[in-house]
Amino acid sequence: MSAGQKPEETPVAVPSTLSSSPPSPTAISPAAEEPYSIFDKRQKALIIVIVSTAATFSGFASNIYFPALPTIAKNLNVSVELVNLTVTSYLIFQGLAPSLWGPVSDAEGRRVAYCCTFLVFVGACIGLAETKNYATLIVLRCLQSTGSASTIAIGSGVIGDITTRAERGGFMGIFQAGLLVPVAVGPIIGGALAGSLGWRSIFWFLTIYSAAFLLVLILVLPETLRSLVANGSRTPSNPITSYPLTIYQKVTKVKWHPNAPSPQLAARKRIDLLGPFRILTSKFAAPIIVFLAVYYAVWQMSITAMSSLFETRYGLSEIQIGLTFIANGVGSMIGTLVTGKILNIDYQRVKAKYEARTRQADAEMSDNQGNSTGNSEDDFPIERARLRLVPIFSLIQCLSIILFGWTIQYPDHVHIAVPIVSTFITGWTAVSTQSVIMTYLVDIFSDRSAGASASLNLARCLFAAGGTSFVMPMVNGIGVGLAFTVCVIVQAVALLGVVVQWKFSPGWRKAAAEKERQKAENAADLSH
Repeated sequence: MSAGQKPEETPVAVPSTLSSSPPSPTAISPAAEEPYSIFDKRQKALIIVIVSTAATFSGFASNIYFPALPTIAKNLNVSVELVNLTVTSYLIFQGLAPSLWGPVSDAEGRRVAYCCTFLVFVGACIGLAETKNYATLIVLRCLQSTGSASTIAIGSGVIGDITTRAERGGFMGIFQAGLLVPVAVGPIIGGALAGSLGWRSIFWFLTIYSAAFLLVLILVLPETLRSLVANGSRTPSNPITSYPLTIYQKVTKVKWHPNAPSPQLAARKRIDLLGPFRILTSKFAAPIIVFLAVYYAVWQMSITAMSSLFETRYGLSEIQIGLTFIANGVGSMIGTLVTGKILNIDYQRVKAKYEARTRQADAEMSDNQGNSTGNSEDDFPIERARLRLVPIFSLIQCLSIILFGWTIQYPDHVHIAVPIVSTFITGWTAVSTQSVIMTYLVDIFSDRSAGASASLNLARCLFAAGGTSFVMPMVNGIGVGLAFTVCVIVQAVALLGVVVQWKFSPGWRKAAAEKERQKAENAADLSH
């Protein structure tokens, strides 16, 4: 590869799909000139819409539930603290479930994983609609979470399959915005349903919605897993995998030749249930994942506390409580859309500077020694391209959490609009941070994108489960303002994870890549 040329993406075992320009349909080109993905812009947009809609179910099942918490407690004759534990249990399984379904989707295909998760979700919703006691409620909420939580990890995998690094930030922003729609409208729907038809109607709504969408997903979403379909040009013999991929192949506007030699498939993976745990505990990802988990937990703690705090301190009804969640949801959606565009701009800017420096260095090397250094993917400053906005978002989120805690502590002196505005800022910054880090993890684990997303989900949900289990006891014990001040102190300490990731991760990855190359060379020498 000559100086200044850098592939957009380098997934393991797919060196043949790196070209940025598609081959002419009239001339059969070698596999190296095949497009990274045969899906055109319209098709990619449709796929992103589908996976974003699929991801809304995790948020809907969680957020639609919040306004009904006091009502459910009264109806089942249990305390609000016990009902809050159903939120905790939901978050625990929301963290654990993708560790199963993420590896399944990386090994067996995205469509198979989606179908299995939605069938579990539909069954759990039917059971919840008929719940008569607290024990059944908490068990079925765990099952419901198992069915819905993995849609985010699988969707991240789909985006990793069809997009290059240069365009991934924008698509991730759209994906994050789509899955955050329920953060905005879920509590409104939940409050309206619980206040008019009773809290059980919430789960009948989810049953109908999820069953209808499962049918749409089966009919419209193509298989994208690169170990099964390469860049989309391979047609597997399995009808579940081949439909509707063959339709996409016929109507795509990306130029490719059906009779050309098929691109090399990515290495087929086995189902590795411990894969997300290894990513989570690896030094390449652990610092940044723990950082995000802390910030996500504090965000969820503030959301979980909102229903009880606004009811007791401002005397709001279920429908009014639902309306207070709009600001958080709108902030989340706007934040991730804007952040997605910034991610693409930042990546292109860093990439242009990197390539300019590399060309200059190669020119000097060529003049002095008559050869070229090339342009190594391992040397690209991906941390600089992805993570430099994180400290800004972190600082703003800390300030908004402080504002929320201390203003809601004095409802007689502070108008309710102030804590509501603070939730808008918290939602904006929390989701923007999450979007940045999820994109970064998909970049550095491009061959295990669903597993990487699952590891992130595991950490943030387990941290959030712990946080939501004690947020109200802590608020009742030391007060709202002081409780969330403690949370902000923990967030400040967690920023060390970003520092570690920025400073040491590039060297760690480069050393690991060199070790793998050396191992491959040794194996080749032994074979001869």
